[in-house]
Amino acid sequence: MFTTGKVHYEIGANTDVMGYGGIGAVHRMVTQLGLVEKIDQELELLKVHLPYHESDHVLNLAYNVLCGGTRLEDIERLRHDVAYMNALGADLIPDPTTAGDFCRRFTEADVIRLMECINAMRSKLWQGRGRDLLGEVTYIDVDGTLAPTVGERKQGMDISYKGIWGYAPLIVSLANVREVLYVVNRPGNVPSHTDAPRWIDKAIDHVEPYAKRICVRGDTDFSLTQHFDRWAERVDFIFGMDAHAALRDRAEALDEACWQRLERGPKYDTLTDEIRQRHQPHEKKRIVRERGYINLALNHEDVAEFMYQPGKCGQPYRVVALRKNISKMKGEHVLFDEIRYFFYITTRTDLSAAEVVACANERCDQENVIEQLKNGVNALRVPLYDLVSNWAYMVIAALAWNIKSWFAMMMHRKADRLAYIRMEFPRFLHSVILIPCRVIRRARSITLRLLGYQPTADRLFSAWRTIERIGFT
Repeated sequence: MFTTGKVHYEIGANTDVMGYGGIGAVHRMVTQLGLVEKIDQELELLKVHLPYHESDHVLNLAYNVLCGGTRLEDIERLRHDVAYMNALGADLIPDPTTAGDFCRRFTEADVIRLMECINAMRSKLWQGRGRDLLGEVTYIDVDGTLAPTVGERKQGMDISYKGIWGYAPLIVSLANVREVLYVVNRPGNVPSHTDAPRWIDKAIDHVEPYAKRICVRGDTDFSLTQHFDRWAERVDFIFGMDAHAALRDRAEALDEACWQRLERGPKYDTLTDEIRQRHQPHEKKRIVRERGYINLALNHEDVAEFMYQPGKCGQPYRVVALRKNISKMKGEHVLFDEIRYFFYITTRTDLSAAEVVACANERCDQENVIEQLKNGVNALRVPLYDLVSNWAYMVIAALAWNIKSWFAMMMHRKADRLAYIRMEFPRFLHSVILIPCRVIRRARSITLRLLGYQPTADRLFSAWRTIERIGFT
């Protein structure tokens, strides 16, 4: 079925064409927000600006990611793309070695200053297009992850409890709009909660003026009881609690009438009204059963609640207990039933016990954001040679992820905004950024002429019209 005739190649010397048609609208949004001026005002890393400023380096690295780059070396293809530089109004962009040298100039204070510059742009969005997306309750999620590396000479890396070499960055994100507020790079052997209160406080300070109500969520590592009283005065929180003896005794002492059966809804809704019938057998279950492997099967779940005052707190808090009845099976035979307890401590009184469990489980969506930072944006590649420079690269690459959310906020329909905020990064690139176009650069304007129809062009134009109309002033 594959046929061919004679093939001819030509270079259109008089026509500037590129495959990043959406980058012009993105760059227009970034400049309209004032990020360029803010970075140049706050960052002082270069003694002489010949020819580049600090903002040139930051945007160069971020746009490399937005154009599908996965490593510093990919900047080389962009700096030889005349149409790309014309689309950005640039005559020259830094090469990969210069970009790496720029990251190595950062100190810890400089990285924090850069994150605050990026966060300062959000006030213009949250006061306007993003206000309704913050919702009645704005959720701040916090978690740690691993950024592994096979390098042997990267300063600051260490071996984790899993035996993996690398770094252990802390991620503080906003669940409603999936923006990353803070990325904090740390050695690989650091526990997840190390220095977390400092960054949680910074996130609360930043979000508080724009949110109606704030709720901080984290797993058991972030259940830092010495900070509960202070946080409870400002925000709500839901944290997991370790199933230690004191909580287990309280749960086991509850009357059986206190427990209510937990009914979980479907993991997702199908696109059709009818329930899809799966005719294929469940291969995993068949193999486990036939080979007699040990298998854990969940029978049912129950929830209850009680008040509990941790030793470092001055007041009691609501604890929701989740009891799982699990059968341990070998092949077709049930060996015994096991009871496991999970606990959540919270200040939320407006939610039922089942709703508290559901809200705490929704925090797992942050794992999807972290996955995008790892394999979509490649922000956790650690391409440089020390902890701080890799931290700077993480922050700049995460800016590309945040720009995706900002651009989605510019779309006219709320359904489109929500869909593109939740969209995976590679799909966003192919939908909005990687569109072939012709670039025509004039004295006072730049025209990007899309080459052919794209199904997502209307979303691109919707955001572009908003950017040109409101101007963020």
